[in-house]
Amino acid sequence: MKPLPKALVLSGLLALLLVIPLVITQSYIIHIIINCFIYITLSLSLNLILGWSGQFSLGHVAFYGMGAYFTTLLMMRANLNFWLATLLSTVAVGLVSWVLCRPTLKLRGDYLAVVTLGMGEVFRLICNNWTAVTRGSRGLPNIPNPELFGYVFRTKTSFYYLGLAMFLLTLIFISRLNTSGYGMALRTIREDDVAAASIGIYPVKFKLSSFVIGCSIAGVAGSFYAVYLGFISPSSFQFSESMTMMAMVVLGGIGSIPGVIIGSTVLTALPEVLRSLSDYRLVIYGALMVLMMIFRPGGIWGSKLRMRNIYKVKAMGRKAQVS
Repeated sequence: MKPLPKALVLSGLLALLLVIPLVITQSYIIHIIINCFIYITLSLSLNLILGWSGQFSLGHVAFYGMGAYFTTLLMMRANLNFWLATLLSTVAVGLVSWVLCRPTLKLRGDYLAVVTLGMGEVFRLICNNWTAVTRGSRGLPNIPNPELFGYVFRTKTSFYYLGLAMFLLTLIFISRLNTSGYGMALRTIREDDVAAASIGIYPVKFKLSSFVIGCSIAGVAGSFYAVYLGFISPSSFQFSESMTMMAMVVLGGIGSIPGVIIGSTVLTALPEVLRSLSDYRLVIYGALMVLMMIFRPGGIWGSKLRMRNIYKVKAMGRKAQVS
């Protein structure tokens, strides 16, 4: 697609997203779209870990939940505003993910998957049993609403635009990483970390940083989720949520930004369309993944075999013109 048409398409999609709350009055539909923003953000963060650096994480929900609980506790116990609480919780989630990931990078195989799976269960058990802080299975109700320059986010429409801002900022950040030397290095490591090391790309450094960045973004999504619902409990951060995120990435296309957005939107809206079959949600997810692996292993919108670094391409073009 040429630059101008692509810019027009993106501008049209942005304009559509901006006017949706003004056209659609049903709060239920707005709620579904807000959930799409949350899951797209989560899936983009998991795609950075799984699709770009090739690390297998089965406990991404733990960092999502940490963001929610850290932000909530900072707001309710320390009386911090939402923005400062989110910043501090994002840093805290990043530190926890660094401590968790650093030792496993010295090991071979899918040890990170086992460690993150255990971390997800440990986090849920802590939230369930540390009743003095988390209130256990009763959860934390009456979470304060965010404020910005005196404006309080209370309505579905206000949270829609806040969720849209979170989604767009995440998308811009991930897209810039995708077209940078950092993104190219991650994909090189994913294909062959030995070959990457031979050309000066250190796998441990890049894998660790991508894991920390991905988990931190998941923490931001958790912060938004907490203030949007106004209530969190351990039941909101079960292992099935990690599998849902994994299914979104695989269905859309591992390593593909547009694919992840499509996969997240489909699997967020599909249970609402088929609400009568909600008990079979995981069965439907599993069947979709099996069918995709058979008929379209690259996903709905799989990443290309070779991703271009547009900045390097332009630089090479200028260099060729000069010579």
